[in-house]
Amino acid sequence: MTDLFMTERLQPILEKVKKFIKEEIIPLEGAGHGSWNATAKLLEEKRQKIREMGLWGLHLPTDLGGLGLTLCEFGQLSEVLAFSSPYGHYAFGCQAPDIGNFELLHQFGTPEQHEKFVKPLVEGKIRSCFSMTEPEFAGSNPINMGTTAVLDGDEWVINGHKWYTSSADGAAFAIVMAVTNPDAAPHGRASMIIVPTDNPGFKFIRNISVMGDAGEGHASHAEIRYENCRVPQENIIGKPGMGFALAQHRLGPGRIHHCMRWIGISERALDMMIKYALKRELNPGEPLADKQVIQHWIAESRANIDAARLMVLDTARRIDLYGAPAVRNEISAIKFFVPKIMHEILDRAIQVHGGLGISDDTILSALWRHERPSRIYDGADEVHKSALAKSILKKYVALVAEEEKIPALA
Repeated sequence: MTDLFMTERLQPILEKVKKFIKEEIIPLEGAGHGSWNATAKLLEEKRQKIREMGLWGLHLPTDLGGLGLTLCEFGQLSEVLAFSSPYGHYAFGCQAPDIGNFELLHQFGTPEQHEKFVKPLVEGKIRSCFSMTEPEFAGSNPINMGTTAVLDGDEWVINGHKWYTSSADGAAFAIVMAVTNPDAAPHGRASMIIVPTDNPGFKFIRNISVMGDAGEGHASHAEIRYENCRVPQENIIGKPGMGFALAQHRLGPGRIHHCMRWIGISERALDMMIKYALKRELNPGEPLADKQVIQHWIAESRANIDAARLMVLDTARRIDLYGAPAVRNEISAIKFFVPKIMHEILDRAIQVHGGLGISDDTILSALWRHERPSRIYDGADEVHKSALAKSILKKYVALVAEEEKIPALA
């Protein structure tokens, strides 16, 4: 189904990545017995192999030693990496939120920021985190926040309360969204500032338990307090007041990454559902796959995945051609369309597996828990639906007004 978007340079890379995921990464599932840190030690060995194969940092441009792939090309790789979620992306050095932070700093960071933060990040020597969401304000509207950064001499003094700062546990630095221009228009109040996590004003409170799992290391979502946190003035990204605009630049391509990852997870769930339905017998010689309801689930899942993939890759191609701001409607559409499909397929796969499906003896229950937030973060489904509908209605208001001026045909 990716033939429409396949390129000559992508094909051999895709095959190598598929083979590595199948043979090297999937067997690691469960190796750490639920501990990310234990599994990460094994993943470091795989990361070295990936570097030796010349496949490290699939998202990187050529000037940083990468392959210079387009967003549409990388999206197809992101799907393959997600077949072993969450290890695939991490093994190849293109995991969230690092990939989004890299894209932000690569495009808008200063030479000094590139040397100090980007270089070790893309080499996989450090991790980063993104600190925007606050417990006191609705996360779907980042123009509202209580965290402030006040310039005192040549330093920013940051105070505020954040949570769901993904991967903060063990990260070397955070990109923090804070209000620097309180008297400006709503979309010009906030800025993004780099804060090293060893700063005494960076207070790590806890890893938040999400769906019963507090996580650790890269697989964590932390609560953070910034208490008189002082960082150099030059740690700001771009100019003061650019925070909201930078967030849009970061989140547009990021939603392609997420959506293709969700499609990969959907493929994994469908693969598991089909294989289990073929071998599990209700009675001797009566496999689950003979049941019409199971057959319908398989057919619907196949159609939904194929439709979602075409939507997402078309959106990625449009971003490559025209930029994310010009593709806002398409981005909103895939953001609520794809996770809904993924959760339906995960739920079907769990149902087919029965008691085994809700246990942690397979990856299905972990995927369901880990991915349920997908319909909330980066803008809740309802927010994206409303944004898309308003954009469509706005066009029709002008169209209907124009049509009413035309006399009716006799």
